[in-house]
Amino acid sequence: AVQLVESGGGLVQPGGSLRLSCTGSGFPYRNHCMGWFRQVPGKEREAVATMHPGSRRTYYTESVKGRFTISQGDAKNTVYLQMNSLRPEDTAMYYCAANEFCPGLLTMPTQYQYWGQGTQVTVSS
Repeated sequence: AVQLVESGGGLVQPGGSLRLSCTGSGFPYRNHCMGWFRQVPGKEREAVATMHPGSRRTYYTESVKGRFTISQGDAKNTVYLQMNSLRPEDTAMYYCAANEFCPGLLTMPTQYQYWGQGTQVTVSS
């Protein structure tokens, strides 16, 4: 079975950094799309950062540009989200997502087949 497992969330002060990791198993990870989404209670899940490995194109939501970086591990089944200069408004449950077929840069939650269980990020002093 396909499985995505996230780690790296936690409590951090404003201005701090966290690195989220997501490791996938259960399907070939050669040409898949992967991304990071976040959700707060009462709001829709939004794309934070996504990537298209074939073209190396990336997408970032406007509020995280210049602060967050998405990257893929050497083993291709791991994706990271380096988060710097964290703000209280970054507080959310963060989810890793993957889609086996990657025709382009995918930025909508409905475009992803597989999801991790989520890792909580809380930015507070």
